[in-house]
Amino acid sequence: MYHGYNRPVSSSQVALSCVGVVKRYGSVIAVNGLDLKVLRGECFGLLGPNGAGKTTTIEILEGLLAADAGEVEVLGQRWDRDATALRARLGIQLQETQLAEKLTVAETMRVFRSFYPRGPSVDELLDTVELASKKDAWVKNLSGGQRQRLSVACALAGEPELLFLDEPTTGLDPQSRRQLWEVLERFGRNGGTILITTHYMDEAHELCDRVGIMDQGKLIALGTPRELVLSLGAEHVVEFALADEAQIDEPLLSALPGVRDVRRDATHLHLSTSELHLTVPALLDLLRLRDAQLSQLGTHSATLEDVFVTLTGRQLRDE
Repeated sequence: MYHGYNRPVSSSQVALSCVGVVKRYGSVIAVNGLDLKVLRGECFGLLGPNGAGKTTTIEILEGLLAADAGEVEVLGQRWDRDATALRARLGIQLQETQLAEKLTVAETMRVFRSFYPRGPSVDELLDTVELASKKDAWVKNLSGGQRQRLSVACALAGEPELLFLDEPTTGLDPQSRRQLWEVLERFGRNGGTILITTHYMDEAHELCDRVGIMDQGKLIALGTPRELVLSLGAEHVVEFALADEAQIDEPLLSALPGVRDVRRDATHLHLSTSELHLTVPALLDLLRLRDAQLSQLGTHSATLEDVFVTLTGRQLRDE
């Protein structure tokens, strides 16, 4: 289920690319021959569970790690020969940004703004991330959401062409996540390119023009969120559990009308279906014939989570 580009792409349209990238830690291969292109002006999401290789990949692209093999090009430049010029064109927000606790918000922004030859003023940056009212507050007194927005403001300090974000909303409440999404959407509307790693499906749907799904260091699916969900061939998923350790053979479930795929995990059975209105009544009839009692039954529209589980048998987000 690997989707490539539907049209030719010129080099001027490519913001970053990697070809055959490999990164090893001893006997562990964190990134395993990765090929990837991100186009200028798009928000590209890199999805996968913990340990899939997302953070290692983004750190290689950011120039923080050297690949053991393969080629990386960012904004038409390479880290081995253009590092100084390239850093001035990028904004980077790490998974955990450690900011000085006893600086104020404004002092922090002045420090980061001083690193770049051009960019917005401190007041403009604080307005962008809606932190103007916290200008004189110490960093240690900010909430989690405010700290994340401040770290994004630091990444925007040099007016970057390309913004790297590594799981920027992990641990944030829904309101803080939405505020951060609005900041990123404004950056994209102004022509900026974003590479974001995330394991939140609503975030990928909301922000990303295309997504790549990683597992075990490889890209296993690529496309728009809609393309990947449609590739399942099913618009809905029926989830159910049986009482009293009852069992239903999977071939019987596969034969139900509309069912495209059957998956069993530790507690539930999952039916991917293109015809929910036919599958559910037929399932209930089958259970009655087999004298099997339901303990749970639910349905949901197919999501990127279902794409990942279908491909790998694993949950996209670790609980």
